[in-house]
Amino acid sequence: MRASFRIGRVAGVPVGVNWSVLVIFALIAWALSASQFPQVYPGRPGWAYLLAGLSAAVVFFLGLLAHEVSHAVVAKRNGLEVEGITLWLFGGVAELRGEAKDPGAELRIAGVGPLVSLLLGLFFGGIALAVAVTGERGLLLGALSWLAGINVLLAVFNILPAAPLDGGRLLRAAVWKATGDRTKGSVVAARAGWVLGVALIGLGLWRFLVGAGVGGLWLALIGWFLIGAAGLEERQARLGSALRGVRVGDVMTAQPQTASGEMTVADFVDHYLFAYRHTALPLVEQGRPVGLVTLDRVRGVSPDQRGTTRLAEVACRADDLVLARPEEELTDLLPRLSRCADGRALVVTGDQLVGIVSPTDISRAVQRGTLRDQATSGR
Repeated sequence: MRASFRIGRVAGVPVGVNWSVLVIFALIAWALSASQFPQVYPGRPGWAYLLAGLSAAVVFFLGLLAHEVSHAVVAKRNGLEVEGITLWLFGGVAELRGEAKDPGAELRIAGVGPLVSLLLGLFFGGIALAVAVTGERGLLLGALSWLAGINVLLAVFNILPAAPLDGGRLLRAAVWKATGDRTKGSVVAARAGWVLGVALIGLGLWRFLVGAGVGGLWLALIGWFLIGAAGLEERQARLGSALRGVRVGDVMTAQPQTASGEMTVADFVDHYLFAYRHTALPLVEQGRPVGLVTLDRVRGVSPDQRGTTRLAEVACRADDLVLARPEEELTDLLPRLSRCADGRALVVTGDQLVGIVSPTDISRAVQRGTLRDQATSGR
């Protein structure tokens, strides 16, 4: 999930927000200010309901951020690099580079998020109780009670033993610890996620048919998301098994042909297109990668504009390049390849280009790894 915009850094980790957060934020604020609060606390002015709804929604998303930051902090303490945190429609995700080195680290990283949500729920619940003791029965009590309930609910939902939820990570750690097989743990958690997704879809559709309204459809949407995410996790687990021990330097094409971003598309078509056997061309300045051009990008330039269009204008930008080191595990690189739509990584030593990794290189590595695993299991 890519961030639509960045909002800063927390605990040294870049934090971004996907546009879908605006949708769910608006829905939460509207549901609280236009429905729930007026029904429970009638007779207040409209601006008071709106202020209470917006405030509760903001604090809720700050709680989601705290949940993800806790994952990131514990991951860093367990030796993993954290590329960023993105808040989106279904909550948030901490983008980790690599995986936990042992089941204990997996347990700590996965378990801290629900723990933080639970503590937040208890915190708001305690404040709500103190406010209620004073005799206050207004919107402040309503907002605090809602925040307490939603954070406890978030904690409970997240510990359900199904991927991609935190509980799925806990299940994976348990199976990994019991069997010594990380891949088996991942597959078990992913299949549990598929089962939970089907159950939520069934429950959501049933609730919708009996008159529960959009709440039932929301459950079904969450179930649909879980099924897709669980399937992706299982495929990634099997892919990781096939690629275990393989490093970027083992599969990269070394010293690829390069070009300058100042070259026109016409020059590229006339002098590089047929002489260059690959479909992607890194752009460099003094050996440092600054862009990446593919045939698909060049094909999008009309013939009458090729003479005046520079390669830099159609290239994957420097900020979107996926960079890797030759000694890096290939499985650590794979999640980052979606950053640029071209699906390739440039390999650097220091800041100098030394190679390129393409989908074909990865596919070839997967085929070899699968044959290796088959040979090993057949012994």
